[in-house]
Amino acid sequence: MKFIQLAIQRPVAVLSIVLMIVLMGWVALITIPIQLTPDVRKPLVQVRTTWRGAPPVEVEREIVIRQEEALKGIEGLEKMTARASRGRAVISMEFNVNTNRDSAILLINNRLSQITGLPDEADEPRIRTRDTDDNPFAWFTVQALPSNSRPIYKYGDFVDDVIVDRMERVEGVALVNAFGGDERELRIIVDPRKLALYKLTIADLSSALRGTNVNIAAGEVDEGKRRYTVRTESELTTIDRVKEVVLRARQDADTGRLSRVTVGDIAQIEFGFKRARSRIRNLGKNAIVMNAVLDTGANMIEVMEGINKVIEDLNGELLPQAGVKLEKVYDATLYVESAISLVVQNIWVGGSMAALILFLFLRSFGATLVVSLAIPVSVVGSFVAMAALGRSINVISLAGIAFAIGMVVDAAIVVLENIYRHREMGRSRAEAALRGASEVWGAIMVSAMTTIVVFAPILVMNLVVGQLFRDIAVALSVAVFLSLIVSITVVPALANRLLNEKSISASHDRNIPGIDQFAHAFYSLVTGYVSMMLRSRTLAFGTVITVCGVAGLATWLFLPKLDYLPDGNRNLVIGITSPPPGYNLATMNEIAEDVENATRHLWAKPGEADDPDKPAKISRFWFVARTTSNFIGAAAVDPTRARELKPILEKAIFGEPGTFGFVHQTSLFGRGFGGSRVIALDITGPEIEDLLEIARQTVQTLNQVLPRRDGNRVRPRPGLELGAPEVRV
Repeated sequence: MKFIQLAIQRPVAVLSIVLMIVLMGWVALITIPIQLTPDVRKPLVQVRTTWRGAPPVEVEREIVIRQEEALKGIEGLEKMTARASRGRAVISMEFNVNTNRDSAILLINNRLSQITGLPDEADEPRIRTRDTDDNPFAWFTVQALPSNSRPIYKYGDFVDDVIVDRMERVEGVALVNAFGGDERELRIIVDPRKLALYKLTIADLSSALRGTNVNIAAGEVDEGKRRYTVRTESELTTIDRVKEVVLRARQDADTGRLSRVTVGDIAQIEFGFKRARSRIRNLGKNAIVMNAVLDTGANMIEVMEGINKVIEDLNGELLPQAGVKLEKVYDATLYVESAISLVVQNIWVGGSMAALILFLFLRSFGATLVVSLAIPVSVVGSFVAMAALGRSINVISLAGIAFAIGMVVDAAIVVLENIYRHREMGRSRAEAALRGASEVWGAIMVSAMTTIVVFAPILVMNLVVGQLFRDIAVALSVAVFLSLIVSITVVPALANRLLNEKSISASHDRNIPGIDQFAHAFYSLVTGYVSMMLRSRTLAFGTVITVCGVAGLATWLFLPKLDYLPDGNRNLVIGITSPPPGYNLATMNEIAEDVENATRHLWAKPGEADDPDKPAKISRFWFVARTTSNFIGAAAVDPTRARELKPILEKAIFGEPGTFGFVHQTSLFGRGFGGSRVIALDITGPEIEDLLEIARQTVQTLNQVLPRRDGNRVRPRPGLELGAPEVRV
């Protein structure tokens, strides 16, 4: 083969190409984004409409149903779900992977603009775009300093204006969310007696405020040399301005006096905070919680370094002046760095073990060096292809690289062994290298192509599973293909230089006590048994049946549990509970505090170590109390003991009668709180009462089939009761 002959005759050119591949791979390794998991994109669009104070049944009838009718026929829509809660409607639309999200948003906007008859008090629908992997990679808390007595929830605007703004300016941060802070608002507290005295209604007040709180362009006026734009400004931003709003003006026919009734005559105006929807506590103290979402293609480690710099700057000067502090409580880069460290260790250990095995068989330092070079060239070179294809370094791609370490030496070993055989037959170095590589290059090419073809469907699959495992397919395929190129170029070229007569004779003279005797005995046993099988068809047939039977039985006995993705050992245990409907925020807060008190004895003090002989210590504990559900999270001092926190939280959480929910150790790979071990059962129909009855029966059946004692949890959403208690007038 001329290609092999050219590589043998031009070793300097081969070495230059190898160095160029290694250099390009190193540059690619520096520039490739580092993430926890691969980018999995499936367009999701949410339409949110706020109608403050409206009950869920009104929100469903006046907003949700009308929006569903308008949106349900959009092209590419696979799934649409809607949720009506007090004062809010949320419609989530999931589109096909190949759908252009920008076009879908344009269609949604057009459909929403055609809807008429929405309540006047409802806000305009807001569209939010997100993807299936828009999960936060870091969490933070904002807490008041010990010397600050101001409630932390009053810092909601400060957190949005200062901390969120600074974090979102870090390159690679797509979004920062803040929870637990209350928004400031201008309140108008009406005196109903004065309202009746002046014979006015709430509708009159609302109409007057809405008609006054406007900015209107009124044209232009020429004055001398200049042209002025006339604009009326009437925004209600101050207490005095609201007080001056006229509700009614009448002129007495006899006296001509003008009498006015203003908002200040019938109401008290003041600044306050919106009614709280949730309360968040971190280790027994009120807090505001924030999270950060990574931008597509961003390097997680570099982004986290930028966020850490922002935290350091804010805590250094600005936040202490405001009486608060910002603390990082979760960082996904820990798992990425751990995975990278594990793969680097695997490369060194695996490569060293492979080189050792090669030396034990070849007994030649030169031959071992030739084959060992296939590992770094193939692995480092695969980063070039990953960067060119827009892939990232994550736990999936790193797993592919780890698998490839043992596969990239196969072709080189076959080629070198054949070259070595020709050298033992007395041929020259150049002739042995050319003949040895030419005779087997077709076989090793077929072997490499079969490995690559196995991953071909994943490379072209646009489904979620294809996006998820594409990195491992790219890493393995490219590494194996590069090992093929290395085996027919680098290996013959180096063998021509390194496999001289001295190294061949030295390899025969090297003896390793113990190993040589075992190898000879094993060789004799195998060859003797093969000879017997060749002479006896019965023995050969029995051997095939035995091997296949034992392999099948072992597969059946030791087959691991089937799962979409492994959960991993993430140091985060969460619990979500849904109490009976109608509980107010104060009651939900009391329930969560009971859980807090039940686990307080396990909270670790700063710097306290974990005792293996005692229950696992909790390093972080927080809860989010809401009117609809409670969210509780905990992390262990020892990350390997996070699973031990699950029964502790379960015992504390499910003490409230009528409470549904689950406690789960979150997955490193799965989307959502349940990870990859979630079965969703949707019950649909025209009558809500019938659906609730079916849901109650379903929950009873599931509790029997999937008992709680086996770790199963059933969470009905939104619940098994029709609505919540209300007072009707």
